[in-house]
This record gives sequence, structure tokens and C-alpha cells, in this order.
Amino acid sequence: MGYVSAVSVPQPRAASAPDSAGSRRSLGAGLLLGAAGATVVLLASGQTWAEGKASVGGGVLPLSADGQDVTGLPAALAVVGLAALVAVFAVRRSSRLIVAGLLALSGLGAGISAFAGASDRSALDEQAAQTTGNTSATVQALSHTAWPYVTAAGGLLILLAGLLALRYGSRWPAMSGRYERDGTPRPRKAARTAPDPDRPEELWKALDRGEDPTREA
Repeated sequence: MGYVSAVSVPQPRAASAPDSAGSRRSLGAGLLLGAAGATVVLLASGQTWAEGKASVGGGVLPLSADGQDVTGLPAALAVVGLAALVAVFAVRRSSRLIVAGLLALSGLGAGISAFAGASDRSALDEQAAQTTGNTSATVQALSHTAWPYVTAAGGLLILLAGLLALRYGSRWPAMSGRYERDGTPRPRKAARTAPDPDRPEELWKALDRGEDPTREA
């Protein structure tokens, strides 16, 4: 008599737990990078980027220009990046990829424009011309601070958040769709039944209206 041995077949482990953990990590990193990058860009854009001097009436007048004077593009793109970061969770599928691409591009644009403004002198030259009343006047003893590079670093953080959204955004949760209209017919509310004239509250309402509730229709 032959014996049949039962061989247990190994069952594959569920991959949902690691995927869920990786999704949460990428989500947290994307939110942190995007929010931190936009904050850095907005704050650094308000700092002094360049300093110099202009000759006025035989004297010297110190001049300075902040990031907004040099270029307003990094701050504007940081605001776009923040909006795109929020919108990533409001859309799904291909729309999420488009918004994630916009997030990445806003960070790239903010970084490039800030880096380009690190050596800009046009803002101070314009101030020198306005101060001296000479359109050909230029700033002297020009120097630049490190704030443009800090702004560019903030743009890089936004870019990294966009790249994370492009790579892992399809696994991130979306906003609840309970209020979204999907085209399915909504159940109609039940029609209100006619009031019962014999109920006490109906009798009081009739008295308030000046009617005689004991009178038959």
C-alpha cells in the first residue's frame, strides 16, 4: 500500500504591507520637501541679495536689493509649487502625473532663476540711476550675498518633491470622493406626507393662523 505524503506549497507573502510602508514614507518625504522648499524660497527671496554704492553729489550712497528686486520668479514659482503639492491629492491617474510634473517644473524654474540672479547687477544699476538722476549711472563696489543660493536650494527641494510625486504619486491616497459627482442618479427624498390635523401640534398651528381646528372642511 503506497503512502501519499502531503507536501505543503509555500504561499507567497503579501506585498501590501511593504508597499504601504514605502508609500507612506514617500508621501511624508514629498510633503516635507515641498513645504520646506517653498518656505525657504519665499523667505530667502525677501532677503538682501546684492549690495553696492552709488556716487551722489561727491558722496557715496549705499544701495541694496533683495530677491524680489532682482527677480520675482522664484517666489511666484514657489506659490505655484505649493498649489501643485496640494492639488496632487485632489486628482487621480493621469491628472496626478500632470500636476506632479508641474510641481517638479516649478521647483526647477525657481532654482534656475535664483541661481541666475546670484550675479545680477541690473536691480542695483536701476537704483543707482534713479538715485543720482543719471540714467547712465551704475552701481560701484558691487557684492552679492549667499541668499540667492539658499533660494536655489529651496527650489531644489521642491524639484525633489515633484520627482517623488512622479515616481510614487500613483500609490498616494487621494481626497475623499464622497462629494464628487460620478453621474449615478441620487435617490430622491421621500415625499412629505400631508399633516395630520388631529395631531396636537397641528391644532396649535391652526390656532396660530386664526383657523378653527374643530371646523370640518
